[in-house]
Amino acid sequence: MLANLPTAAPLPPSQAVAGRTLHAQVLLVGIAVALLTLSAKIQIAWWPVPMTLQTYVVLVIGMTYGTRLGLAAIVSYVVAGALGLPVFAGTPEKGVGLAYIAGPTGGYLAGFIASVVVCGKLADKGWTSRFWPRIATLVLGHATIFVFGIVWLGNFVGAERAVALGFVPFIGATIAKTLLAVVTVPAARRLVARSGG
Repeated sequence: MLANLPTAAPLPPSQAVAGRTLHAQVLLVGIAVALLTLSAKIQIAWWPVPMTLQTYVVLVIGMTYGTRLGLAAIVSYVVAGALGLPVFAGTPEKGVGLAYIAGPTGGYLAGFIASVVVCGKLADKGWTSRFWPRIATLVLGHATIFVFGIVWLGNFVGAERAVALGFVPFIGATIAKTLLAVVTVPAARRLVARSGG
């Protein structure tokens, strides 16, 4: 009988976290930074290049935290890297700090910031509560990351090679991460909503 009772629609992410104490919000940001760091360090065998789950984590943060807290999380992550902490993919082997951010892949980090805003705003409008709008949010989020990444990479290798190096090899992995996020975002939202604080 209880299974037939209607369930309340989840609050938009920004509303769900707005009433949290400062301590709880800082904890959520810390968890996000830790997940971003972990996802940058773990590579999964994929063709034609190994993939990380970092863009997946960025989009899920935006869709579960909302614009304000999601932005705080991503900016905190980038600031930690700018200060020299080895939180980015390939650090410290490929450099750390501002030198890394100014390098060929720095545009993707800017894309993370823009993407979490896009995903957060759409989530706050209710786009993540239904299947097709959720997919649209994820596609727009990934597209935002790639636009920033490819434009910046083009300064180093030219526009055509930037697409060939910075987008084409990641198409399959991006589709896989989009499908993973489609099925896991509802559970992530429920987890954040229940965490209280």
